[in-house]
Amino acid sequence: MTKMLDLLTHAGNLPFAVALAVVMLLALLQFVGLADILGAHLHLDADVHADGDLAVDAGLLSLFGVGRVPFMMWLMILLVLFAVIGLTGQELLAAFAGVRWPAWAAALGSAALTLPATGALCRPLSRVLPHDETTAIDVQALTGREAEIVIGTAAPGNPARGRVIDRFGQTHYVMLEPDGADQHFVQGERVLLIRCESGLFKAIARGDHYLPKLG
Repeated sequence: MTKMLDLLTHAGNLPFAVALAVVMLLALLQFVGLADILGAHLHLDADVHADGDLAVDAGLLSLFGVGRVPFMMWLMILLVLFAVIGLTGQELLAAFAGVRWPAWAAALGSAALTLPATGALCRPLSRVLPHDETTAIDVQALTGREAEIVIGTAAPGNPARGRVIDRFGQTHYVMLEPDGADQHFVQGERVLLIRCESGLFKAIARGDHYLPKLG
């Protein structure tokens, strides 16, 4: 235990200690259910544009395992591999050369190996894990469905997080705000999504609309 503590607190191993701490935090969030909310709306856009109107090829990202497994799982695998590769490399250097790399150099070296290693590990995992892709829908298809406010109070200019269940029974988390200037929706209230503007849904009070129950 003391040796492990010394290993993690060495200045050259700081990036890897931080990565392991983040993994433990994510595991805790997953345990209490918050990670699902945090990760549910993180989608990859195959047309991420830079200054030259250049797009990132989603096929390149898939080489690193992005999109092959759930985002939170991918992130935790990435961080664990980053820490393990980095700590192992630093210990091998210390054993054979008597020195360790500076933290920044060790982090760069570990990152260069971690990305392809993550992709290599995620590929076989993606073949055995259940996928949501079979029931993937366009976010616009959620228009006309009922949402339940799960985090915050929705007011004009102040969106809240809502939970929506699509026609396949899959859960989606969206940001929404009232369509009317004088409306607000509190946590636990159910509303009707009427349109989506740039990823933000406009909603109205459910009233007497007949909608399928959440569950």
